[in-house]
Amino acid sequence: MAVTPNLAWYPMRVAYGRAERMERLQAALERQGIESLMVWRDVYERTDDFKVRKTRVPAVNGLIFVHSTQEELTRLKMTKSEFEPLRFYMNMITDRMTGKATDRILTVPDGEMTNFMRVYECAGEKAAVLEYTDFIAKAGKRVRVTQGDFAGTVGTIKRIKKTQCVVVQLEGFAAMALAFVPPSWLKELTEGAYREAMQIE
Repeated sequence: MAVTPNLAWYPMRVAYGRAERMERLQAALERQGIESLMVWRDVYERTDDFKVRKTRVPAVNGLIFVHSTQEELTRLKMTKSEFEPLRFYMNMITDRMTGKATDRILTVPDGEMTNFMRVYECAGEKAAVLEYTDFIAKAGKRVRVTQGDFAGTVGTIKRIKKTQCVVVQLEGFAAMALAFVPPSWLKELTEGAYREAMQIE
């Protein structure tokens, strides 16, 4: 199959991105033949009659990951009103030689996205989406799962609510914790091997 030049996963903000608006936007992308991902997490609330109600909310408000090219997304934003609210995330890059800082559109490496989506498709009993603040800025050992449903998945050992977990992330945006993975199913990775698996430069 031919590979489309510059095809990448773009994290994109959606202005006033309420859940219903996000779902409409995702449906519009699908009609254009464009793959996308919204990350949802389950929230449990007690109702007035003391029952527990589960609702699904975006893990990050106003965030959608879109698999396309910068050119195609820019064209859609400029020619179709339903896509106008999409905004690229920007990353400040500093040239080591000149010290000059420039903005660059942020993308998610394919390896990192594939790794995350493999786990996200099993969300529920086997894996849970975290609030990213539960995970961010906590150091941990890099590992690869060698057996079971998540064999091949790469993550980081973290302690979440007093339980040791394997956490898989889209760095800076979203994270998921795998249900119990036996230590014998884990292979430790060097930081270099982890970055290579995630295709992080």
